[in-house]
Amino acid sequence: MVTGRCQCGAIRYEATGEPAYSAICHCSDCRASAGAPMVGWALFPQDAVTITGDPVRYQSSDNATRHFCGTCGTGLFYTNPVVFPGAIDIQSATLDDAAALPPGGHVQMADAVPWMASAHELPKYDRYPEGP
Repeated sequence: MVTGRCQCGAIRYEATGEPAYSAICHCSDCRASAGAPMVGWALFPQDAVTITGDPVRYQSSDNATRHFCGTCGTGLFYTNPVVFPGAIDIQSATLDDAAALPPGGHVQMADAVPWMASAHELPKYDRYPEGP
């Protein structure tokens, strides 16, 4: 079982069993919704996920619904009955243990921002580097 929550704690969830997949999505819809270059997801059967609290829903396309906390704005879930019938995608960075479900791959690379191909080559810092 994995557990998670939004940033303020108003919405909590738990998921049992193993996800169908855990992946990093680069689609333009995920990027726009999160304001980030990619979003991590783990797909579970809807009946394996228990949600406490009342997420706000936003219909981001014809069949896609994004669920988020109306208090702090944290994106939490994605449902699409056409693409993922009977399933719910959980944003994996909202897990209490974000390392619990490492991604198995990248999806929607056709939409990835071009600089993602070389992002791993950028300098890495444990914290913000010193200013000039």
